Amino acid sequence: MRYPEGGGLTAERRAFRESIRLQAGQRFAAGEETAVIAKDSRVSVRSVERWRRAWREGGMEALRSAGPANAPTVTDAHFAVLEEQLGKGPAAHGFDDERWTLARVQTVIRRRLRVSLSVATVWRLLKRHGWSWQAPARRALERDEHAVERWK
Repeated sequence: MRYPEGGGLTAERRAFRESIRLQAGQRFAAGEETAVIAKDSRVSVRSVERWRRAWREGGMEALRSAGPANAPTVTDAHFAVLEEQLGKGPAAHGFDDERWTLARVQTVIRRRLRVSLSVATVWRLLKRHGWSWQAPARRALERDEHAVERWK
């Protein structure tokens, strides 16, 4: 399943899944078989078995959604700090040239926010906040076409 931008399930999707579990809980109380509930709910037998075990141990309350699996590691306040740092430019953070790469942004996040993120997570974070990758409008005058051809 592909999750919406920003990762995780939406509140609507969590509520939908919770309603299926609660319906299954009512059917557990009525004594219905696991395989029948799984087929009708279009979920795996294993999921229904896991729900039944939770229902036996904690009742209907155990089938309720516990909310998102995790909170964002970079809050909006943290991102405001990050934007301020990125606005200073790469040179202010000790990089040789004026190009931001995902790895460099990752380094700034680790140094300034003390949060360790993967490069893919850095990309999703930036994209979620409206940042996009940038490409030069034209080729550099210093480009060595012969070296590019040899490299290809």
